[in-house]
Order: sequence, then structure tokens, then C-alpha cells
Amino acid sequence: QVQLVESGGGWVQAGGSLRLSCAASGRTFSTVAVGWFRQAPGKEREFVARIIWNGRIPAYADSVKGRFTISGDNAKNTVYLQMNSLKPEDTAVYYCAAALGRPGGYMKDYDVWGQGTQVTVSS
Repeated sequence: QVQLVESGGGWVQAGGSLRLSCAASGRTFSTVAVGWFRQAPGKEREFVARIIWNGRIPAYADSVKGRFTISGDNAKNTVYLQMNSLKPEDTAVYYCAAALGRPGGYMKDYDVWGQGTQVTVSS
């Protein structure tokens, strides 16, 4: 099985930056894609970005395109989410997730989830 641990969340003023990390351990060779999702209070969990693990093909939600960058480090089994030009509406708990057998185009593709890390952006 794969285990995921997120880190890097915190508080930042609007316009600032944060970098989230998602460290994977266990049977990581079975991972097809890693995604970042977020859930704000009272809202449903939504897709933010994903990366195909071997091909490094990224995809982004329209709301973060041009501001967030997803990347991966195979040697460290870690996926990063660099978040720039943060806005108050980016405030949420951010989760990383691993898709073990499917390309990760849908939330249901993801089999393993981390515990989440809080990001708070003040105006």
C-alpha cells in the first residue's frame, strides 16, 4: 500500500506564496498519478492539479492555472504544489492523493489520500 503525508501549509497574506509537499512511501511504484485537491468549509472537495507520475504530464483546475505549479521528484518520492499569487478564495484544507491503477482524471480514480494540510490566505 501507499502512504501519503502532506506538509507545508500555513497562513499567508494575499499575493503571497506557499509550497506544499506530498511525501509518498510504501509501494510507490504502483502509482499512476498524484493529485492535489482542496476542500473549503461548507464546500465539496475539488480538484486542483495532478501529475502523471512517469510522464510528468500536469493538469490544473482553471481557478489555479498560471498561479500553481505541480512537480515531482522521483528520487524523493515527493510531489510538490507551488502556489503563487494566493487569494483568499484559495483558503482550504489541501489533500494529496494517489491513483494506483487509473490516470487520475476523476476523483474516483484516487485510491489513497493524505491527512490534509490547512492553507489560510488573508486579505
